[in-house]
Amino acid sequence: MEPLRALELYSGIGGMHQALRESCIPAQVVAAVDVNTVANEVYKYNFPHTQLLAKTIEVLMEFPKTESEHPPKYAINAEKKTEEKKTGPKICFDSSTQCSGKEAILFKLETAGEIDRKHQQDSDLSVRMLKDFLEDDIDKHSFFLPPKSLLRYALLLDIVKPTSRRSMCFTKGYGRYIEGTGSVLQTTEDVQIENIYKSLTSLSQEEKIMRLSMLQLRFFTPKEIANLLGFPPEFGMWDTRGPQLSFINGLRTH
Repeated sequence: MEPLRALELYSGIGGMHQALRESCIPAQVVAAVDVNTVANEVYKYNFPHTQLLAKTIEVLMEFPKTESEHPPKYAINAEKKTEEKKTGPKICFDSSTQCSGKEAILFKLETAGEIDRKHQQDSDLSVRMLKDFLEDDIDKHSFFLPPKSLLRYALLLDIVKPTSRRSMCFTKGYGRYIEGTGSVLQTTEDVQIENIYKSLTSLSQEEKIMRLSMLQLRFFTPKEIANLLGFPPEFGMWDTRGPQLSFINGLRTH
């Protein structure tokens, strides 16, 4: 059987290429295409013999056409997304009869159902704990959330612990933006998050910062995110300039 010839579009740091390599399927990635310069640095470091095109996918128009008696058919699976109005849960902060028909908010902006779902995920013993993917020798203080972010986004943060077995999906905005870009890690496991949040409403801004700082919330490092995404330990994240690349988020480590 002849090796497969693959064209890697939106190649990023080479996730598909790495998966193909580990699958042991006879294949050759003939070219990769991506416009992200940071991701391309990482790709070139790990796959130096693959042609990398720093262009948009319109570059496909430049490839020579081949004539065939039975041209291949391609199916494009594109989901049409419509803008939906976000109404959110009906908020109620107690369990009185006035809350009938509404979903009670226990603390933060999470309902009882959402908290129960997270507890169920953390109870799934078939999933490894996050602590298995964390780095040991880092300066965690350089990854702590700044006080301004703690104040502004405290109610929106998805907080996990090293013993958790779940996290949110990490996006390329992680580290630069807070809302919806990925989970943050609570490094003081003996502090009860419920007690921290239930006492916030009556505090001044300075007192809120002091209270939230007790959780010692930090971002995941680029290497930790790579571990969670299944990249092997030997996968390189260095460019020719020296410092470790923050290829997944906006953080730079030294």
